[in-house]
Amino acid sequence: MNALKVNNTPQIEATPLQQQLLSAVNNGQLQGQLIINEPMSRYTTWRVGGEAECCYQPKSVEDLQNLMQLVPQSVPVYWIGLGSNLLIRDGGLKGLVINTNGVLNQMNIQCYSEGNDKYCIINAEAGLACAIFSRKAAYKGLNGAEFLSGIPGTIGGALAMNAGAFGGETWRQVISVDMIDRNGVIHHRTPDEFDIAYRKVALKNSGQLEWFVRGQFRYEQDPQALEQSKQQIKSLLQKRAETQPTRQANAGSVFKNPQGDYSARLIEDCGLKGRHIGGAQVSEKHANFIINTGQATAQDIESLIRLVQEQVYNKHMITLETEVHIMGEEQVKQP
Repeated sequence: MNALKVNNTPQIEATPLQQQLLSAVNNGQLQGQLIINEPMSRYTTWRVGGEAECCYQPKSVEDLQNLMQLVPQSVPVYWIGLGSNLLIRDGGLKGLVINTNGVLNQMNIQCYSEGNDKYCIINAEAGLACAIFSRKAAYKGLNGAEFLSGIPGTIGGALAMNAGAFGGETWRQVISVDMIDRNGVIHHRTPDEFDIAYRKVALKNSGQLEWFVRGQFRYEQDPQALEQSKQQIKSLLQKRAETQPTRQANAGSVFKNPQGDYSARLIEDCGLKGRHIGGAQVSEKHANFIINTGQATAQDIESLIRLVQEQVYNKHMITLETEVHIMGEEQVKQP
């Protein structure tokens, strides 16, 4: 199904990239949905962000391959899923945004036996929500995916940053991944081809950009543990609701925990709970969260991030590294 949307903006003429992709959608080369000049505040959990030059939601992996073959190498490409863990500046994004929310979300589970041991292989596409992955794994009696119920993102994002929560980490169960490069070529890769660390994953010995399109995971199966897994997920979600500002616009944990300590403790020790700049505020509930109280701009949030980093460094001589990814252009101030 082809779909096209052009937002009304002061811009009179389409950019060369917009013209190229509009033509590709109209002539059937691309099968997904293209929106030009799209406000990214509609796609991020912070509810902030300027316009994307082109925002494309692919219909399938094959459609995504066709897209990548069309886009010039000089065009910046950005990926978003559920829009958490992401701050897009008020000036927006020049280039192409690939939106996998609601698409590229297929998942299948194949189970096997080796003697008395039973295990299952899960194949999951990058756009699948982590919470859905976790729930379906639990219902198969698989142990180890429960923590993903507390990750407000997609499998692609979890793979890209080795997402973790409540003691679990994504890459502990990964046996292989499929990645796409700028030429639309799919590469099948194994964990030994990556440097994997806390909230960080980097492809070794590759001079090209690649993005995750699906992952293969192995979990031990114990159908008798189904009820235990369901209760663990329920407990994790309850703990998350009790300790995090889940009912307010946020992007998840803002800072990585420094070795041997917790960012929230350091921020709270600086007396920064409740501190605000504009509509952005350090959460009173959890100091490692920044919330949009309703009228925040991306600049408000970024300024508050820098303020927290500065004050924590001044008091503790520790530089907090952001877990959220900051991208885009500064808002141009009108004369």
